[in-house]
Amino acid sequence: MMNSFQIRQFLATTLLLNSVTIFATESHTYNLTQAIEHALINNPDLQIMEDRIAQAESQVGIALSSFYPNIKTGLFYEHTDNPSRAFGMIIAQRRLDFSPTTDFNHPGGTDNYRPEISAKLSLFRGGQDYFQTRAAQLGVEAATLEKSAARNYLIQTVSSAFYAYLAATEADNVAIKSINAVENELRQSKNSYEAGSTLRSDVLSLEVQLAEAQDKKIQTSNAIEMAKIGLKSLLGLVANEPFEINSSSEWVLPKSEHSFDELLSLAMSQRPETERASKQIEIAEQQLKAARGAYLPTANAYVSYGSDSKDIDFSTNRDNVTAGVMVELDIFSGFRDSEKVKKAEYQVAIAKKMAKQNQLQIESAVKKSYLNLKEALARVKVTSSSVTAANEAFRLVSEQRKAGTVTVTRYIEAEVARDKSQSGNIAAKFDALRAQAELNQAIGYWK
Repeated sequence: MMNSFQIRQFLATTLLLNSVTIFATESHTYNLTQAIEHALINNPDLQIMEDRIAQAESQVGIALSSFYPNIKTGLFYEHTDNPSRAFGMIIAQRRLDFSPTTDFNHPGGTDNYRPEISAKLSLFRGGQDYFQTRAAQLGVEAATLEKSAARNYLIQTVSSAFYAYLAATEADNVAIKSINAVENELRQSKNSYEAGSTLRSDVLSLEVQLAEAQDKKIQTSNAIEMAKIGLKSLLGLVANEPFEINSSSEWVLPKSEHSFDELLSLAMSQRPETERASKQIEIAEQQLKAARGAYLPTANAYVSYGSDSKDIDFSTNRDNVTAGVMVELDIFSGFRDSEKVKKAEYQVAIAKKMAKQNQLQIESAVKKSYLNLKEALARVKVTSSSVTAANEAFRLVSEQRKAGTVTVTRYIEAEVARDKSQSGNIAAKFDALRAQAELNQAIGYWK
């Protein structure tokens, strides 16, 4: 039974063997390690995650702004012939006149200009500002974990796409060899047919076999280009940028020497998605506390300084200061506060259910990749034996064909069996490498 440290050590060794750095001999030529490094820098999805982290950090700044005073300045103008309002303006402007000509009941139109600077500071809001700030800080941590999960997934995707390209390349080589073998046999059969020693049906059968081999070559060539397109997209390269793949590494097959339970335990402890789900629950709980804070009274301190005058002229002889503290409590808000609390409670419930869903998804991913790896390794053993047998059978049939003791149909059958066994073996090997990459991603190896 392997412990978590031994599993990590084993997987690290596997990754090192599977992605030995080979220095590029040409610019824009990538081996697996170089492709991964380039993707980590240039992949658009990962760059978006960086922006989301910055966005979350900005949200923290927005939340913290509630703890600072809000300072404003402005110029206010007012005109009135309302006696009480006009009387107040005249007094504020320090120009009250008790002469007999003053008619307080009919002051006429009165103007008031007031340049002012004011400040307001929230003293208490039922803890809403604190809980919103805490939720924003947790949001930064959640965004960072989301990027870690994206990084883990990106490396797996690049690795799988790289292996898909290599598998297509190997299959293409098999198709080329098949075409060469059939073309050579077809030339000999045509010569024999012209000499009268071979049936026309044998020539036609080989022509059919050649067409099938050429069709396979078309498919493998297209698979190579499709794999390259996928890799370029993952690496953040546009369509017209040069891009080649260095496939000269010796790929070492992974081994399956650890149990599913050990892998699952490791996944639950280090997958970024698990910790992010916990953060989302905490965020929802902080937002619930903030929503409940609306039931408590609020207290604000305020101060303003300005000057009143009948024109826009400012004078310290007419300045004034107003300061105070205001305490308020919402008696009825049209059920707004209670609905906000209800919404926050549902958000907590959703976050907890999503955490459970995330756990199930991780378990499923680990199980599938674990079984896929075991299956691929088993297929490698079977197909390797098949390749050996098919090659030997084709060699014997080829010799018999030259001696004229077997028909062209038997030759074609042997050639098809050989190509099929080689293709199956290639697919099994790279399926094992892809399964290993998926398993690494499933346990959060590249977080």
